[in-house]
Amino acid sequence: MKKNGTYYIKFYSLVLLVLVVVGYSGFQAQKILRGPVINLSSPLNGATYTTPLIEIKGVAKNTSVLRLNDRPLYTDKLGNFKDSLLLLPGYNIIKLQAEDKFGAHVERKIEIIYKEL
Repeated sequence: MKKNGTYYIKFYSLVLLVLVVVGYSGFQAQKILRGPVINLSSPLNGATYTTPLIEIKGVAKNTSVLRLNDRPLYTDKLGNFKDSLLLLPGYNIIKLQAEDKFGAHVERKIEIIYKEL
């Protein structure tokens, strides 16, 4: 049986459709596979502050639970978070923890110094 041009067009169209669906599924699945991500914009790790009240700001992606020093921290629809924290004199460690709905978790520790004037 001889195959005509429409057979090849249908065959390659089907192959292209399958490749597009598989590629798109892989692209969307990367969020699940990567797990939670915390991008902190403030404060900087290792920084020294002269005021006791600082602002913690950043973006958390792919998270269902976010904690700042073991207390809940809430995000907006885009994943932005902001909270204030009162520092103790001297060396301080700030701990941010994020967990996604599949149980994957990530932790960031920021070490800062508060010097009283």
